[in-house]
Amino acid sequence: MSKFKNLFVPFLTLIVIVIGNYVIVAQNVVTGDWKAEYRTEKSADGERVQLTFSRKSGKGKNQMGSSYALSELQGLSESQINGANTNVRFSLVREAGTIDCEGTFKNGRGEGTYTFTPDGKFVSAMKSRGFEFDKRIARSDEDAFESQLFAAATLNVTVALADDLLSSDFGKLETEDLFKAAIFKIDGKFAREMKESGFQNLTFDDLVKARIFKVDADFVREVAKMGFEREPFESLVKMRIFKITPEFLSEIRAEGFSDLEIEQVVKLRIFNIDAEYIRKARAEGVPLDVEKLVQKKLGVLR
Repeated sequence: MSKFKNLFVPFLTLIVIVIGNYVIVAQNVVTGDWKAEYRTEKSADGERVQLTFSRKSGKGKNQMGSSYALSELQGLSESQINGANTNVRFSLVREAGTIDCEGTFKNGRGEGTYTFTPDGKFVSAMKSRGFEFDKRIARSDEDAFESQLFAAATLNVTVALADDLLSSDFGKLETEDLFKAAIFKIDGKFAREMKESGFQNLTFDDLVKARIFKVDADFVREVAKMGFEREPFESLVKMRIFKITPEFLSEIRAEGFSDLEIEQVVKLRIFNIDAEYIRKARAEGVPLDVEKLVQKKLGVLR
């Protein structure tokens, strides 16, 4: 057993023995606390419950929260959630493992304890696809394995998601990319659409940035209609950040700026130079020049 000594993970742990492409998981369950708040507004998949899971680890206290459809929480009903003081038991069943919760709900708010039991089949399936959830165990990162599996369960990282991303032929993907994909709703379709829009060399982090700033194939087409084609990806991100709209461009162009580059348009936005300001500056004798207008705005025009 001495050769497995470095694979032992304290703190409620998981012992992982890797043999070829197979992973055997022997676990004591991971435990922690949960708090919940019922959201009365309805989404496409019904009522939702905001759940926050917390647990102690070798690095302190970890918290992870997300919103779940009530239908995902097996054994929990709306009447239990809104009861006066109701004891509950419910489960969040995922491919990475099952989170079993127990506690109480009172008028839409709940709290209690949970146990997480990982699923070794998920680890094996992911390993066969090149995603090694157990990889950091060998680097003496004490809680990495259980933390990654628990995160995979809360975020609903699935084998299907991994297969879908791999099908987009986006190059070598890391385990962390699966979590980013789950959080930011990145799938193979989105990756392919971005490639087909002219961005062949984007990194996976670029896809994350695209999701954050809502740069997609539709926006690429919208930008082309504004007169900007084959622009660098970062230029499109700037357009989103500084809210460069067709309306703003039309107003600026109507004042005589017919051949601006995106960087110049962004600069006008940064300094809050709109059509009205351009007209006032022109009346004061300021040339129709972006740099001169910026200097006027800063009060340094000579």
